[in-house]
Amino acid sequence: MSYNVEEVRSHFPALSSGIAFFDGPGGSQVPRQVGEAIAAAITAPISNRGTITKSEQNAEAIVNGFRSAVADLVDGDPAGVVYGRSWTQLTYDFSRNLSKQWSQGDEIIVSRLDHDSNIRPWIQAAEKVGAVVKFAEFDLESTELAPEVIGNLLSDKTKLVALTGASNVLGTRPNLAAISKLVHQSSALFYVDGVHLTPHAPVSMREFGADFYGFSAYKIFGPHCAALVAAPELLETIKNDKLRPSTMVVPERFEFGTLPYELMAGVTAAIDFIADLAPGASASRRGRIVNSMKVLEEYEVNLFEELQRGILALPGVTNYGHAANRTPTLFFNFKGLDSGAVYRHLATKLVNAPASNFYALESSLALGLGEQGALRAGLAPYSTQEDLDRLISGIAELL
Repeated sequence: MSYNVEEVRSHFPALSSGIAFFDGPGGSQVPRQVGEAIAAAITAPISNRGTITKSEQNAEAIVNGFRSAVADLVDGDPAGVVYGRSWTQLTYDFSRNLSKQWSQGDEIIVSRLDHDSNIRPWIQAAEKVGAVVKFAEFDLESTELAPEVIGNLLSDKTKLVALTGASNVLGTRPNLAAISKLVHQSSALFYVDGVHLTPHAPVSMREFGADFYGFSAYKIFGPHCAALVAAPELLETIKNDKLRPSTMVVPERFEFGTLPYELMAGVTAAIDFIADLAPGASASRRGRIVNSMKVLEEYEVNLFEELQRGILALPGVTNYGHAANRTPTLFFNFKGLDSGAVYRHLATKLVNAPASNFYALESSLALGLGEQGALRAGLAPYSTQEDLDRLISGIAELL
């Protein structure tokens, strides 16, 4: 089935601005349906969750709807869906909670591919208990992270492996299923940051073998919040600090205060929007999501080939991402040109292609880019060939 990008674009008010958005890896634009869902939830009768009054029932339905939608998106269990203000906040929370079960000499594995939100919280939690942190290094030429690299770091002391589903700058997609088998042979837990993978491919945390999987909703057309998913029985084994009157029932155990119902309604609407990106025959939302993401992935792969061809034909360009299996994300710069200057020039052409290390600090340092990083151009479901032409011609003009 073909992908109708113009139909998809018609739902995004921000696209009427004339801006070509290549900053999707930092946050997507939002379809009208999501804004309407947020407005409807916050203006309807609402109160603390319950079953007696209409306002309580509305709140309860929104929370349950959120958990069900997130579970359908990642192939998880609704009873194991935890809401969070951001993915960074969730990872900090779980690093603190899980480290309560660590002791001196235990080992944690992180990777240089990752966003700092899946590195620093684990390092800081390990330092507090005397655990050892090991870095999995990616190959600088291929920008691949082979499963055996992590396998060689594993030992009977390994408590957790934290790894990205896809690098937010290089696009590299490690073989999660193969790595998971190695991780679980050592009885360690596998914590997967799906923030950059989830917008670009069908996700099944069961197939990946992830003990924890999560994403940021604002990367998939939703509001600024996040979700973490794990098996309820695993969450039952994790203790955290709570107010005395608050529940210890999973997953509410890990959520603090009154939940932002309007944001949760927005996430559900965003996932429903994804389910209908490419109409299919499946009656279930999970089936429609998988179909839509397969069609979208094919569209983005083809468009990304055009993007790479156009950018790499420009003089003086250096491309840093070379993995065979990757998201449609290009990380690059030009000899003799400050990447920030290119970023600012493109902005005058209404083309958003920012320059930074994008919090993938370890990747940037390993590639010799320091803290400055490089330009990043990422595709989104509303990207078109015309957008690509504007990006390439804008850079060519500056060169």
